[in-house]
Amino acid sequence: MAEFELVADGLRFPEGPVWMPDGSIILTEIEAGRISRVFPDGSRTTVAETGGGPNGLALGPDGKLYCCNNGGFNWSRNGDFLAPHGIADTYSGGRIERIDIETGAVEILYKSGDFGCVLRGPNDIVFDAHGGFWFTDHGKEDYKTRCHDIVGIFYAKTDGSLLEEVIFPSQNPNGIGLSPDGNSLYAAETYTCRLMKFNITAPGKVDEAGGPGGPGIPLYRPAGWKFFDSLAMEVNGNICVATIGECGISVVSPHGELVEFVSTDDIFTTNICFGGPDMHDAWLTLSGSGRLVKTRWNRPGLKLHY
Repeated sequence: MAEFELVADGLRFPEGPVWMPDGSIILTEIEAGRISRVFPDGSRTTVAETGGGPNGLALGPDGKLYCCNNGGFNWSRNGDFLAPHGIADTYSGGRIERIDIETGAVEILYKSGDFGCVLRGPNDIVFDAHGGFWFTDHGKEDYKTRCHDIVGIFYAKTDGSLLEEVIFPSQNPNGIGLSPDGNSLYAAETYTCRLMKFNITAPGKVDEAGGPGGPGIPLYRPAGWKFFDSLAMEVNGNICVATIGECGISVVSPHGELVEFVSTDDIFTTNICFGGPDMHDAWLTLSGSGRLVKTRWNRPGLKLHY
């Protein structure tokens, strides 16, 4: 197991870490319905109260945060250990939010029904070089009615002028990322535990590679009891996928080979982000136990566009 430094604990199912130039990490606390900022000394402040289920997070070209809000989960609790458990009784609807870091103001940029799109549980987000963003909709499971959403992958613009479901159907996609050259889109499917690759043909467009099942090329799928969550990219094109169940990060090459597995001690290891002067610093969210940890990564991470 890699050596990890504890940065913060007591977080309420943290996800979506974003490295900031001052060394702090802004992240979501899904169970608490808030965005928090954690400083290197472990101190923290609340950036915004979103309600619902703030999940994936990214900085946009305007310096504001863009949040995938899944509308909320119910929760299973075992002492201080948290696990999501189906759609919230107080589900408030899937949406994309824009957040002013300085004031904490929360604006709903897109909601379900806009542009004819259904948003059930927006999950993770990545910006491209053109200032638009891709995001996954993981959907919802309703254990009371035994319903499971059929969902997709979307592309949108920050000015509110475009929301399009580009890939449908997708198998409960979670993490999403772009190759260093911007020509490939990667999405991690949770329950199938597949890492999918899509060939980008233009901003917000992919080709039909993948055959009759629709666009997307299965790149990697491990054996065993495990599920994929969020992902981040290395500068060399490797895809670092948070792996639930096996507890850690699966590093997969662009050719679909497992490069290494970095173990943790939390079954809900959900996210990784890179930062620091040389991009070798990695922060991981150990969500079930409510921790943010830091380690030195073997290879540099890919710097995000904004």
